[in-house]
Amino acid sequence: MADVTNASRPRAGAVSPVARRVAGGRRNPHVVGADEPAPRWLRQAAGVSWRLLVVVAAVVLVFYATSRVQLLFIAVFLALVFTAVLRPLVDGMSRVMPRGLATALALLAGILFFLGMLTYVGFSIATQWNDLARQFETGIDQITDFLESGALPFTITNDQIVEWIDNGVAWVQEHAGDIASQAAASAGSVVEGFTALALATFCTVFFLARGTQMWTWFLNQLPVRVRETWVTAGGAGWYTFSGYTRGTVIIAITDGVLAFVLLTVLGVPLAAPLAVLVLIGAFIPLIGAPAAMVVAMIVALAANGLWSAVFVGIGIALIGQLEGHILQPLIMGKQVSLHPVVVALAVTAGTLTAGILGAVIAVPLVAVAWAIYSRLRTLDPPMDEEDAADETEPGDEAPDEDAPGPRGTPLTSG
Repeated sequence: MADVTNASRPRAGAVSPVARRVAGGRRNPHVVGADEPAPRWLRQAAGVSWRLLVVVAAVVLVFYATSRVQLLFIAVFLALVFTAVLRPLVDGMSRVMPRGLATALALLAGILFFLGMLTYVGFSIATQWNDLARQFETGIDQITDFLESGALPFTITNDQIVEWIDNGVAWVQEHAGDIASQAAASAGSVVEGFTALALATFCTVFFLARGTQMWTWFLNQLPVRVRETWVTAGGAGWYTFSGYTRGTVIIAITDGVLAFVLLTVLGVPLAAPLAVLVLIGAFIPLIGAPAAMVVAMIVALAANGLWSAVFVGIGIALIGQLEGHILQPLIMGKQVSLHPVVVALAVTAGTLTAGILGAVIAVPLVAVAWAIYSRLRTLDPPMDEEDAADETEPGDEAPDEDAPGPRGTPLTSG
């Protein structure tokens, strides 16, 4: 009886008659009582697709959570920026004095530098305002005469200009309520900005004084098996972020000084405020420097005429070329190795997501993410450009393991 029972059972590895009758079962020797009618490429695409959906959902969740605590995110980001800029100074001073005292002196030096720059800009505006008003009036008259002279393909008369001004005044009067509400909202934003700045300064004190202890405490809360990965990722991310931040600050100060010298030599009024505007524009990739250049050209055009505006534009454009081809490779090196296309896409996505703030933080976040990914991944041997650009004819594709016939898997004999 036992022999009959054992004989009726299929041997291990053998294909049962039921499995053979399944549609497609004859084409796949690994099918035992089950069938996978979808081709392999579709199954792989489906697997990748649902994983991508999970990743996108996680990213959306992070963005949503960040938008709910935007003030906190801005404060922590500013604290990390301040820490990256001041940490070399604190490390150097802590060799000859307690680290707490070095942190206090470094923060005081940074605050004095910022306040001194604002004071100088305000003093420049106050002392040059009367002369600037007269120069603006003369410059606007020159621009009006140029538009009315007919030198351009089109002619703009003084009556048209007056009509546009009257329309602008009427629009302002009609939308006075909306403008007032927006001004009130801006006042609230200013209060939030000071709050974020105060919180960022508070966090910076602890990041500078006890940053290593805080990081060690965080690592000790993790399982032992993942601590090494977190140490590697954190080191790569901080190296990239600090290098990008310090490099951007150095480049921005250099651009501001060069712009101040250029505007002073050309006799453009408000050279200091415009130089500060160029300095701020260096923190916004792609769009910051052109915007600052346009503002400086408008001031030069209204104050000193057309040629002054042309020279200002050429000079600031040359400063941008100096930054892109000499300063950035020399100062940043390979700490931030992002392709210009990636930078453009990151800035655009950041601007669409969070406005100017998104444009400022998009590039460092992408750089940090890429640095961590590059540090943790296992890189396969690279391909040559000739192999990557090789064209394959439709009849030269690799054999499909699921396809029957001589180029695919041999048919299972029935």
